[in-house]
Amino acid sequence: MSRYSLLSSISNRATGIVLTCGQLLLVYWLIAAASGAQAYARAAAVLASPALKAVYAVLLAAFAYHLAAGIRHLVWDTGHGLARDQSRRSAGWVITIAVLLAAALIVWMVLGGASAP
Repeated sequence: MSRYSLLSSISNRATGIVLTCGQLLLVYWLIAAASGAQAYARAAAVLASPALKAVYAVLLAAFAYHLAAGIRHLVWDTGHGLARDQSRRSAGWVITIAVLLAAALIVWMVLGGASAP
């Protein structure tokens, strides 16, 4: 296994862990939504804090990388792209796609596309 594949695999696992930890925010929001208007209003105020917006940006970047790397693994499951040079090239594509997707999602978040109605 090449160094690029190894680093890509470790990064994929790390982003999976980050996304799993990020689900705690989703659970908090769902519990607040199920607990009534006051609990939801408190949670909405907490979840809209600037510090958590930075956390959301990290989660979006982790999602973008994990998605791109997951698609790469699906291609590998078909038996394609396993040669060393193909693996190195696909690692570059994963990073490129992840950066572009993360940038687009973060811009969308910052510009208000992700705001609640």
